[in-house]
Amino acid sequence: QVQLVESGGGLVQAGGSLRLSCRVSGMALSTYAMGWFRQAPGQEREFLATISTTGSQTYYGDSAKGRFTISRDNAENTVNLRMFSLKPEDTAVYYCAARRFSPSIARRDYDFWGQGTQVTVSS
Repeated sequence: QVQLVESGGGLVQAGGSLRLSCRVSGMALSTYAMGWFRQAPGQEREFLATISTTGSQTYYGDSAKGRFTISRDNAENTVNLRMFSLKPEDTAVYYCAARRFSPSIARRDYDFWGQGTQVTVSS
C-alpha cells in the first residue's frame, strides 16, 4: 500500500523559513518522480516543484522560484521542500505527490498524493 505522509508544516512569521518532508512507503521511491503542490482556500491546487528520480533535474513553478528548494533522499524514502522568505500568501495546505519515472508540472499526471500539511504564514 503506497503512502505519502507530509510533515513539517506549522505557523511561521513572514520572512521565516520551513522545511517540509514527505516520507514515502509501499513503493520504490527511486522509480518515482516527486512533486510538491499547494492549495489555498477557494483556489486550485498549484504546482510548486518537481524532481526527477535521481534528483538530477528539478523544475519550479513561478511561486517557488528563488525561494523554495526541492530535494530527495531515496535511501531515506523522503522528499523535502525547503521554503525561505515566506509570505502570508504562501499560506496553504502543502501536498507531495508521486508519479512513475518522469517529473511533471501537471497535477493530473500524479498517481499518489499525501494528505497534506498546513502552512500558515503570519504578517
